[in-house]
Amino acid sequence: MTRFDAELTDRLVRYCAIDTQSDMDSPTGPSTACQHDLLDLLARELADMGATDVTKTDYATVIATIPGTVAGPTIGFLAHVDTAPQFNAAGVKPRVIRGYNGGVITYPDDPDLVLSPDDFPYLAGKVGDDIVTASGLTLLGADDKAGVAIVMTAARHLLENPGIPRPTIRIAFTPDEEIGRGVDPRLPKDLGVDFAYTFDGGDLGEITYETFSADFATVTITGVSIHPGWAKGKLVNAIHLASKIVDTLPQATQTPETTEGREGFIHAVDMKGSADTMVVRFILRDFERDGLEAKGALLRQVCDAIAATEPRARITCDITPQYRNMRYWLENDMTPVDLARRALADLGIAELATPIRGGTDGSRLTELGVPCPNLFTGMQNVHGPLEWVSVRDMEQATALCLRIAERAAD
Repeated sequence: MTRFDAELTDRLVRYCAIDTQSDMDSPTGPSTACQHDLLDLLARELADMGATDVTKTDYATVIATIPGTVAGPTIGFLAHVDTAPQFNAAGVKPRVIRGYNGGVITYPDDPDLVLSPDDFPYLAGKVGDDIVTASGLTLLGADDKAGVAIVMTAARHLLENPGIPRPTIRIAFTPDEEIGRGVDPRLPKDLGVDFAYTFDGGDLGEITYETFSADFATVTITGVSIHPGWAKGKLVNAIHLASKIVDTLPQATQTPETTEGREGFIHAVDMKGSADTMVVRFILRDFERDGLEAKGALLRQVCDAIAATEPRARITCDITPQYRNMRYWLENDMTPVDLARRALADLGIAELATPIRGGTDGSRLTELGVPCPNLFTGMQNVHGPLEWVSVRDMEQATALCLRIAERAAD
């Protein structure tokens, strides 16, 4: 197998050092201006390496073409540039641990932080690999800059080796995936592919063709504000009502920390406001449509019950769709999944087919008519300071990307 470790390391370190954190509260597209820094860099690098039709759309997605050498289906390879808003992502200082020795990894900027193979068994299997982490105060951003580095490395290799048979390939880098806005409705037409793959998965060998279905809920509680000195019988404290809603929802079940496997959840992700008005935001997740609908119905029922205890307050619950389980469409046409499976087998990598307790840009693309399973990058412990990735895993993902392209030419 061609070695890509040096290039992947260089790209990952450079890309992770660029702040691209998305912001759910922002109404703009992309949600943060800093995402343009990486998008523009990728557009320049694609043009410099010889990709054609390099474009940054007005919805801030970079799209490019790797010309085909044989007939075949047009394939898309995608990754997202934004990093998660859940943890600090400013001032990322990636560091490369060469030839991991199997021991505990510590962090220079937070001596109390420890990454141990005892706590994370996947790490124990990476002895000898080069490991990339952050410095302790930020996430790393391998989600999904590992995917970006993989797709860019594969693109460069294909463009420099026109003798490799492949059909036309389209590359796309999206913003705002972490806040559910990565796929603009115009992207399927602009991308123009028969099917696609996102490189946004975890463990070596992972092929994901089943994801959560997802809704987003905003609960607004409007109380009655008055000077606390004369508040008896008049004040309606929105904070108290918001707290009752959260407390009334299931605590021992149907939360992320109490569920696993195919169990869904209701997750309170944000609470802001004052005694006058509170806004509580929830994400609703389930693998099945009826389960998702039931969770929305439960949230509305709880809001109505709390509202009934205080008629002077106003409580609204607005639920909006985010994405749906890609299985609903892929189970009718497994062509891209079967192609990826054959490519994995060619490389001697064991397939790890597991439902993902999350979603990808591929969830939305599949729903919009572009079958798009998700493939591994090696990223681990994402969205927090213990995030890391094995460069060897990234190499094998790059090899998978290239083998899919060759297999499609067959």
